[in-house]
Amino acid sequence: MDITETQHAIWHLIAERIQTEGMPPSQTEIARAMGFSSVRAAQYHIEALEQAGIIERVPGRARGLRLRMQPDGLGDDAPADAAQADPAPRARLNDDALHLPVLGQVAAGVPIGADIGSDQMVLLDRNFFSPSPDYLLRVKGDSMRDEGIFDGDLIGVHRTRDARSGQIVVARIDDEITVKLLKLGRERIRLLPRNPDFAPIEVQPGQEFAIEGLYCGLVRPSR
Repeated sequence: MDITETQHAIWHLIAERIQTEGMPPSQTEIARAMGFSSVRAAQYHIEALEQAGIIERVPGRARGLRLRMQPDGLGDDAPADAAQADPAPRARLNDDALHLPVLGQVAAGVPIGADIGSDQMVLLDRNFFSPSPDYLLRVKGDSMRDEGIFDGDLIGVHRTRDARSGQIVVARIDDEITVKLLKLGRERIRLLPRNPDFAPIEVQPGQEFAIEGLYCGLVRPSR
């Protein structure tokens, strides 16, 4: 298996944390345990493990790492946490409909930890969304009010790590999830609300940051 000794050590660390604590470590904890000077180094090695097929990342989940393979010396009977359990069903498509899982909630306000554990599935008209979403998140807060996104709405999320400045994204900062307008500068990343009552969020050096997906439409449950 073509991974480095450092990546092998991170693999063992993730497996051991799941076995002993019931959940994987955050990227900040991985960086600290491995003695890295920045979280970005941990992200680099996690991406390498994902490309090798050893782990996968679960969108919309804090500490969203799932083992696909167990390292030598650890059995396959390690207890599973919410992020290690069987993945939520993927969107199933036909000519007219999307059958989408609701994976949890996302903040439209101050970032919050993702509320994972819902097994709710929703059948929706695919024409509500562009591009096609992979899952839904329930919005908590009104910071995106001026984009027409309100508390309690279900937003569709297209799974991707790539986004352009000016797009609305679901982003992870450390172990918290938020939906905001992405603004990329030469030296900083900002997440902008669409409600003047809320302040922009500026990603600070050393913070763990990742794009979880693109906002691609919403449905509003009947109140």
